[in-house]
Amino acid sequence: MSAENPWKTLKVKKVYQNPWISLSEAEVINPNGGRGIYGKVKFNSKALAIIPIDEHQNTWLVGQYRYTLNEYSWEIPMGGGKLNHDLLDSAKRELKEETGLIAAKWEQIMRIHTSNSVTDEEGFVYLAQSLTQSNTENDPTEKLEILKLPFSQAIDMVMEGKITDAISIAGLLKAGKILGI
Repeated sequence: MSAENPWKTLKVKKVYQNPWISLSEAEVINPNGGRGIYGKVKFNSKALAIIPIDEHQNTWLVGQYRYTLNEYSWEIPMGGGKLNHDLLDSAKRELKEETGLIAAKWEQIMRIHTSNSVTDEEGFVYLAQSLTQSNTENDPTEKLEILKLPFSQAIDMVMEGKITDAISIAGLLKAGKILGI
C-alpha cells in the first residue's frame, strides 16, 4: 500500500478558532480526481487517558455530563496535555486532578486517533499502578463522580454499551489484554 498522499489541497480557510480547537475548510482534489471540500478540526492539545489499577485489580471511572453528547458518560480518567509539555507529566496531573490518585508505576499502552475522518486529535493511554490516594483537584468547569470498581466490571460496562467513549473502550480492552483480565 502506498504511503504517498493522494489528496491535493488547493486552498485552506480558517472558519473558527478558540483556545482548544480550530476548524478549517479546505478545497481539495480527492484521490479519484474530483474536486470537493474537506472540514478539519485541529486540536491544540493531546488527549491523555489513564487506567489506574490497584493491587486488587480495581480501577476508577469518572462520570460526568458531556455537553456535546447531551448525556451522562462514564470514562476512564482523561484530559488534555499541552503540545509543548511532557505527556506523562500531563497524564500524572490529570489522574490526580480527577481521582486524587498518584501512581508510582506508569506505562504508555496505546496511541489512538479518535475520529480521523474529521480531526487530527491524537490520544495516548497510560496504565498507572502502585497507587496512593490523595485529594482530587477538579477543574472548576467539571462536576465529576468517581467510581472505584473491579476492572472486570469496567470491561462488562464496555461490553454492555454503558461506556461509549472511544478512548475508554480501546484503553480498557487493551489493558485487559495486557493484564490478562
